[in-house]
Amino acid sequence: MRLSSGAFAASCIAIEVVGVAIFLRGFFPAPVRSSAPTEQRAETPAPEPAAGASSNWTKLPPPLFSKVVIVLIDALRDDFVFGSKGVKYMPYISYLIEKGSSHGFVAEAKPPTVTMPRIKALMTGSLPGFVDVVRNLNSPALLEDNVIRQAKSAGKRMIFYGDETWVKLFPKHFIEYDGTTSFFVSDYTEVDNNVTRHLDEVLKRGDWDMLILHYLGLDHIGHISGPHSPLIGRKLSEMDSILMKIHTSLLAKERETLSPSLLIVCGDHGMSETGSHGASSTEEVSTPLILISSAFERKPGDSRHPKRVQQTDLAATLAIGLGLPIPKDNVGSLLFPVIEEKPMREQLRFLHLNTVQLSKLLQENVPSYEKDPGFEQFKMAERLHGNWVKLHLEENHSDILVGLGTKVLRQYLSALKTLSLSLSTQVAQYDIYSMVVGTAVVLEVLILLLLSTPHVLCRKAELDVPLLSPVFSLLFYLMFLVLSAIHVVVCTSAESSCFFCSLPWLAAAGVMVLVSALLCAIVSALVRMVVIDGMLLKKNAAHPSSGWSEVDLLLLLGTVGHVLSLGASSFVEEEHQTWYFLVNTLCLALSQETCRSYFLGDDCEPQHHFHVEQGCEGVLTHTLQDSTVCNNFKPNRAGKGPSLSEAHGGCKWWTVLASPWLVLACCRMLRSLNQTGVQGAHRPDFSHWLTSSEHKVQLSGLAAVSLLVIFMLVQRGCSLVSKAALALGLLGVFCYRAAIGNVLFPWQPDNKGISKGIVEARFVYVFVLGILFTGTKALLKSQVIAADFKTKTVGLWEIYSGLVLLAALLLRPHNLPVLAFSLLIQMIMTKFIWKPLRHDAAEITVMHYWFGQAFFYFQGNSNNIATIDISAGFIGLDAYMEVPATFLTVFGTYVGPVLWASHLVHFLSSEASSGSALSRACFCYALICSVPVATYIILVTSLRYHLFIWSVFSPKLLYEGMHLLITAVLCAVFTATDQTGRTKS
Repeated sequence: MRLSSGAFAASCIAIEVVGVAIFLRGFFPAPVRSSAPTEQRAETPAPEPAAGASSNWTKLPPPLFSKVVIVLIDALRDDFVFGSKGVKYMPYISYLIEKGSSHGFVAEAKPPTVTMPRIKALMTGSLPGFVDVVRNLNSPALLEDNVIRQAKSAGKRMIFYGDETWVKLFPKHFIEYDGTTSFFVSDYTEVDNNVTRHLDEVLKRGDWDMLILHYLGLDHIGHISGPHSPLIGRKLSEMDSILMKIHTSLLAKERETLSPSLLIVCGDHGMSETGSHGASSTEEVSTPLILISSAFERKPGDSRHPKRVQQTDLAATLAIGLGLPIPKDNVGSLLFPVIEEKPMREQLRFLHLNTVQLSKLLQENVPSYEKDPGFEQFKMAERLHGNWVKLHLEENHSDILVGLGTKVLRQYLSALKTLSLSLSTQVAQYDIYSMVVGTAVVLEVLILLLLSTPHVLCRKAELDVPLLSPVFSLLFYLMFLVLSAIHVVVCTSAESSCFFCSLPWLAAAGVMVLVSALLCAIVSALVRMVVIDGMLLKKNAAHPSSGWSEVDLLLLLGTVGHVLSLGASSFVEEEHQTWYFLVNTLCLALSQETCRSYFLGDDCEPQHHFHVEQGCEGVLTHTLQDSTVCNNFKPNRAGKGPSLSEAHGGCKWWTVLASPWLVLACCRMLRSLNQTGVQGAHRPDFSHWLTSSEHKVQLSGLAAVSLLVIFMLVQRGCSLVSKAALALGLLGVFCYRAAIGNVLFPWQPDNKGISKGIVEARFVYVFVLGILFTGTKALLKSQVIAADFKTKTVGLWEIYSGLVLLAALLLRPHNLPVLAFSLLIQMIMTKFIWKPLRHDAAEITVMHYWFGQAFFYFQGNSNNIATIDISAGFIGLDAYMEVPATFLTVFGTYVGPVLWASHLVHFLSSEASSGSALSRACFCYALICSVPVATYIILVTSLRYHLFIWSVFSPKLLYEGMHLLITAVLCAVFTATDQTGRTKS
């Protein structure tokens, strides 16, 4: 069966997406877990050790607190409480920290720093897997042992108000609850008012044991305007007044019941300097943890240097405080200041329960646990503890008892610290089988694409795809049987769970059929290359290739160099520097090429010749001619290049010579707009200056100019109706940003109240959909009317214009110059470089890919999850809708690659003589995206025990997976557009 190279590439990318999905499912493992079933009855607590005697303390100690209130303020980072902001905006909490009966800590949250995994860490004491960052969008019920489940089993009455993630994680655990949507980041007032409105009534009542409040407004403000917004101070003041109300109410209740209560103030994660979270920067992982109770001694003052602890330590502390068993999967240690005022026997009992639980978890997850230093320290502490209990039961109150108790205490604390560290750093079990299957699929697709590359360079760009021959091939059946046998052996002998083994039999068999068919296709391509192409290459050895130009070598070496750089963590963190270097070097190479063409008199014919197989004729001497024609530059009959006078009559010669330098200048200015990466993220940049409240006028002017430039560059290819829609849509973009307070109209006061801008955003959406509909209708019309080539070109441009308008709405105002410069560079490259110099489709495709990747980082993105602007997914929405929010967030993140790929489709389709250039471009685009994905999968597999595997390599792996999925969609668009052109012809 003959397929166009575009359809073949789109099919390969779709298969590769399946392979990457299987690999990702196997790569992101579950952390250390207890093997004891969660549903079983609570185990009998470990008895108090006693040397040569029997202790009468075999039950859990009584609760330390009668009531517990947990106030979780989303995205509350430590300096909001312990820093200058805390002193200014949270005076009541600051007073309690300095002189009140409280204990303050800085709790370190492990990445990923997103809400759902952090809640799991707080309540289970375990370290959630990195894949939870994806599951955060739709939280499943928590099946692991946790404090909430233990409290419900013990008959505790719990009430919850706030983020509905809690309700999803703990269904049917609360006697009363009211959940609010956590993902609608445009709302930072009502989302908290819905929590606070219940407070007065609940605090008056005494029919509950635990009250959990999860406030979201601070996190939403961070996503909208960052940690330095004036709204932050107002929200902190609001939280301070709420905490004062709760604390005074608890103190009033204590006077009646004479039993202490506990108020816990904490954050689930911090907030980066851009207002987001998800990565591992200091601002994102540092959260305050404040325990307030009348059971603690009052402080003399000046204690604003809190100790650093782990966020997982709260679960054990909360369980001890409520008189509950410590969760089985807990890796945290008890916060000792909570119990330091208790009698020595109670302190040792609490610490013994914690170390017993940690030692059991260590035994279940580490085969050589007896050699672990923490386990050895635990056994020593337990022996000393037994001796102390024996002396205590003998009513020995000498100094020896006190000294021994202090020694046991230090030994337990040391064992706790060592055990907790051992379990936290314990490498989880990877699903190697699923990783191998996914890697096999990805590598087979890549090899097939590489082997097909010479044939794609044919003018027809078609491939003979053996769809039926593998079915009747002996190799196919042998391979399928071998894979089936391996699958049965692995799935029946695997001690741990395996995702691929858990798939239905038909699904697993389908993947094995796919792997076998791909192997047969590879063997067929190799045989054809060795037998047929080898003979032709031998015949044509006397006619060597004319060689590659500097631009060809740069594009090849730059792409390969970028792929190889992904093996170093520093290059992954600072990948933007690689792309900035590549596009700058490309501009210099293009400048050299333009100078040579116009000063040395090179021919305007293509400089890049590829000797490829000519279809079934097998002619390897075919030279690939570019699909575009030389715009305004026609070679003379002698074959010489245009003279300067001829160039002056067409495109101005100086504009052609200056165009690469103009592109280089644009890229240099964009580098100063957004600092990204890790090393330079903290440095001030132009965007920080623009987004500060005192420079709102300058930001408004820059946004207005950028929108005007966008209109001038886009409207040139649109119909009259689309021009009007585009103008109104861009005006609506400015109105939306003015409504939410980002920019100002000249007549608008700076202190004007802001809104959600829902009406203005939906006004823009109407024009986006209208332009996209008009373009799609024109594209379909061109498929019906065979000779209407102009209609197809206009339709593609209008679809591109609709995407540009949508991007202008989703991008923050300070990033509108990025969009404007992107359109300007596309216009310059099209008019003065690609057409005059007659670059072929493959070169143009690689250049579009490079610039798309560079603009991904110009926008301020990085390989950290924290740089994803999730607020873009909620523009114009008054409620959380998962599908639209996900689409808008993904499009807002990948604006650069999507717009440059869309421009590539229009550019190659706009030439009447393009032939199959679009099909070849689709193949090249698929190949250049597949190489880094396949290489990176191998790299992360070999580096899975690297120190930075979760903080650096894993986020990049998620980005690569999402980029491949977007590439699959783009290739489908390429193929559909190319089929339109084929129908027309």
